[in-house]
Amino acid sequence: MTDLDGHLVLPDRIMPGRLSFSDRIHAAEPRSAVPERYILPGFIDGHVHGGNGADTMDGVQAIHTLSRFHARHGTTTLLPTTITRPWADVMEALHAVAEVVRTQVPEGPMIPGAHLEGPFVSPHKLGAQPPFAIPPTADRVAEALETGCVRVVTLAPELPHAQTAIKQFAEAGVRISLGHTVADYDTSYAAICQICAVGGVAGGTHLFNAMPPITGRNPGPVTALMCSDAYAEMIFDTHHVHPATFRLAHRMMGGRLVFVTDAMRATGLPEGLSQLGGQDVMVKDGTARLPDGTLAGSVLTLDQALRNALNAGTPLLEAAALLSTNPARYLGLTDRGTLEAGKRADCVVLDSAFMVQEVWVGGTRIH
Repeated sequence: MTDLDGHLVLPDRIMPGRLSFSDRIHAAEPRSAVPERYILPGFIDGHVHGGNGADTMDGVQAIHTLSRFHARHGTTTLLPTTITRPWADVMEALHAVAEVVRTQVPEGPMIPGAHLEGPFVSPHKLGAQPPFAIPPTADRVAEALETGCVRVVTLAPELPHAQTAIKQFAEAGVRISLGHTVADYDTSYAAICQICAVGGVAGGTHLFNAMPPITGRNPGPVTALMCSDAYAEMIFDTHHVHPATFRLAHRMMGGRLVFVTDAMRATGLPEGLSQLGGQDVMVKDGTARLPDGTLAGSVLTLDQALRNALNAGTPLLEAAALLSTNPARYLGLTDRGTLEAGKRADCVVLDSAFMVQEVWVGGTRIH
């Protein structure tokens, strides 16, 4: 049994107390005197391409490298994320993730599956995705599902075969995230309704980015996501989304807003030239951009996203939920996301400046 004392960030309050756990949490009990530190549920990143020089598309060892890097920043559950490449490359990456799901990552976060971001995206809204977009035909969807590891798929709802793909993915329990799309409000809202009607869970990929903006006469997919039961990811590095826009989305969506990093291989490395999906990317002043200036993923970690939310005026209780409770609910991971008895002992210890001190995955400390 392990005991940690500090300010426990519980689902409904912050309490000076002691967290007792083995691989599961046994108790969270109040104490009168605790160290000046905070104990939060482990962070869950549902959209991460890379870190520390490694990328999901590079295979099993690279997934180990990027996963261990993000674990040191508080991430205890992670979905390695693909990028739009030739279909054979995407399938190779999914098989690599499936192998990691079977074997897991020593000294790393839990890997419950993959986020398939690309190639089922609009060729007219690639963002930093390479130009290998293809329609989600029934055969391709079935091939991806056969790997058994797809937990989230980014899908442009205006693509040919999208309605059939939605049914296939939803019936397999995959979260369907609208993104890299030029769809209007009506098309987006209809897709969300279809996802829900077939028993699926709808989301949005990096809200506000790689999708049409809200205007007075064209509300677009952002409004469809906000004004429905859908969840939505957000890359809150303050470059992809302005703090005021974050506050608006958080006020509208509450527990349906989910922080992700969308981190690329350059995350954690010195600034300079890097690669994303075979494309040159320049990392400078905390942003990653293609030569034409397009934002290309991020160099964000979830502990920094937490500090950004706090700096934007978000109370700690609500900020922590964006990284743990909300993504756990979105992904259907009912055994984690809060510090409660019976849940996995996934937790992060932060000092008074909210810098990571300790990370625990299933009751084992990450060193």
